[in-house]
Amino acid sequence: MFQEQLHPRSHVRATAPTQRKRRVRTDWLTLPIGALALLMLWQLVVMVGDIPAFILPAPRKVAQSFAEMISTGRLWPHVGVTLFETLAGFAIGFAVATVVGYALAKRPHAERAVAPWLVAMQAVPIVALAPLLVSWLGVGLASKIAVSALIVFFPILINTIIGVRSVDQEWHELLSVLHATRWQRFRHLELPAALPVLFGGIKLGITLAVVGAVVGEFIGARTGLGALINIARGGFYDTALLFVALITLALMALALYSAVVLLERLLVRWRR
Repeated sequence: MFQEQLHPRSHVRATAPTQRKRRVRTDWLTLPIGALALLMLWQLVVMVGDIPAFILPAPRKVAQSFAEMISTGRLWPHVGVTLFETLAGFAIGFAVATVVGYALAKRPHAERAVAPWLVAMQAVPIVALAPLLVSWLGVGLASKIAVSALIVFFPILINTIIGVRSVDQEWHELLSVLHATRWQRFRHLELPAALPVLFGGIKLGITLAVVGAVVGEFIGARTGLGALINIARGGFYDTALLFVALITLALMALALYSAVVLLERLLVRWRR
């Protein structure tokens, strides 16, 4: 008791890991419990409303369609194409946005000159640009990657500018006194300071990259989850297959988002 009075924070330090473990366990349980509740509500709505399968199929019907697509191997080519377009478009959009964003952050006059054009480009819906890109680049992967890169570009650009400018001027003055080079200033000050803000743009960008790839596939594609949605809603309007494609897209976006969160925890561990 006497030691606890001398060191009142020792009890907090001891209980903090336990509370963190309990919080992690609760977080892991939230997702499956929520998914189970949603499935039960879905099944109840179909049963009580006596809704036809072509309007809203029961979860069992969707699960059967899922199992058939996986067992026959018809789902994986679509997943692979959309995933490649998403990652390639995100990589290109991220690379261009960070380079341009860093340059604009260091030169406010250039940002004021370029900002109206960037805002105007962002105001144009990506659905309107997609047909142009398909006509210019063809119906292959290039047009889908371009659509994905364009939709990723703006949020990462803005977060890069904000992150680089969030560094306190006093730190820049300190490095100037220490005669730090541009690379040392970037490596030890600007990059660590910008990472927390930049990861906010990356989380948004990686999910938007999936949207961009699917929008490109809507315009013209034979493979990909967007093409699978077009196949499902055409002809006999296979709603169960449509749900398979939508659920697969949601799982893909969730997996990519989780990977970014894990990477953020590894690289920005010092902030915690």
